[in-house]
Amino acid sequence: MKSVPESVAPAVRTGHVRWTVVALLFAAMVFNYVDRQMLAVLKPTLAAELQWSETDYARIVFWFQAAYAASYLAFGRIVDHVGARVGFGLAYLIWSAAQMAHGLAGSVRDFIFARIALGIGEGGAYPAGLAAVAQWFPKQERAFATGLFNAGVNIGAIVTPLLVPAIVLAYGWRAAFVIVGAFTGLWLIAWLVFYRRPADHKRLSAGERAWIESDPPDAVTKVPWRRVIMKRETWAYAVGKFCIDPIWWMFLFWLPDFLAKRHGLDLKTFGPPLVAIYLMSDAGNVIGGWASSALIKRGWSINAARKTTMFVCALCALPVAFAMYADNLWVAVGIIGLATAAHQAFSVNLFTLPSDMFPRAAVGSVVGVGGMCGALGGMAMAPAVGWVLEEIGVYTPIFLVAAFAYLVALAAIHLLTPKLAPVQFS
Repeated sequence: MKSVPESVAPAVRTGHVRWTVVALLFAAMVFNYVDRQMLAVLKPTLAAELQWSETDYARIVFWFQAAYAASYLAFGRIVDHVGARVGFGLAYLIWSAAQMAHGLAGSVRDFIFARIALGIGEGGAYPAGLAAVAQWFPKQERAFATGLFNAGVNIGAIVTPLLVPAIVLAYGWRAAFVIVGAFTGLWLIAWLVFYRRPADHKRLSAGERAWIESDPPDAVTKVPWRRVIMKRETWAYAVGKFCIDPIWWMFLFWLPDFLAKRHGLDLKTFGPPLVAIYLMSDAGNVIGGWASSALIKRGWSINAARKTTMFVCALCALPVAFAMYADNLWVAVGIIGLATAAHQAFSVNLFTLPSDMFPRAAVGSVVGVGGMCGALGGMAMAPAVGWVLEEIGVYTPIFLVAAFAYLVALAAIHLLTPKLAPVQFS
């Protein structure tokens, strides 16, 4: 095992370059979710103007997730081959251009094509982001670092209902897509200028580099994809993603609709409830990453720390089964916010499992397989939600599924990998 020299140890935690990397990843996820969430916030407006049915909207969501699934898998391998810098840069360029293309859409088919392009670009964000965290952080800090950068998704979801209505009311929804897409593209410049591997970064001190490299070195530098998919640990991660990702997609794409139908909100009044829900989600990101990392620092095994944290999160999601029955708006917001916070805390720990178990050379591929499975679950969820809303007309069955998904996911993960032991490739 590579050790940190005693003379260096007191200074290794004081370096800040790795946290600047997290800040860049955080900003990227803010922009990622502004671009992704805009359609959900504008759904009531666009449905009225373009005469969309619930099924039309579900089709648009379905095809976004189909592209996202394929892209997630492809970018997993791309990132393993070209690295996080180029992989994330390419993904970002694609999704910024696709976001602007929404402003030219005029039919359901046009929106489907624009969302497919957006899905292709956004599918590269997590494989590249998690690979960057695996490069820049030792295992005991990874969950916390992942929680910090993943907190950007909720800031993006908070900013969207506050910013987008103002742009739409001033310039129209077409201009809003173009303006947001062009502005978020500025991040790409900062990423390409700053990001390098730790070994190549000129601003990295010797102490901080020693801390980053304090884990045992990986035994392998290249792992064939076919060997990755043969490991049950890969499928533990993938099944977990299949179970929980559709729930987050449902919240992301249908929460404004739920608030409109159940509590009478509109484009001008969505803001405060959505902000409250996603602020709670943000807290879940940070607390979930901090909790398991804190347990590990106290001597818990990675297996016990991750799974205990995930179990508590799964219990916190259960009350969402009753969200439809809350007559008071803010009671409903509190119940849903607790569930979304639980999702994010659970998800942060799930995200760390590939880097906990696999060598860095395989992390992107494992994340890609899991992301694809999560998006496939979302593809199945989208038409199901559309059918429930058109045929039954209430969210109760949807929230019931959301309540128990996390316990099912954790049970599957534990059955497939009881100890979260490191995966060996000879």
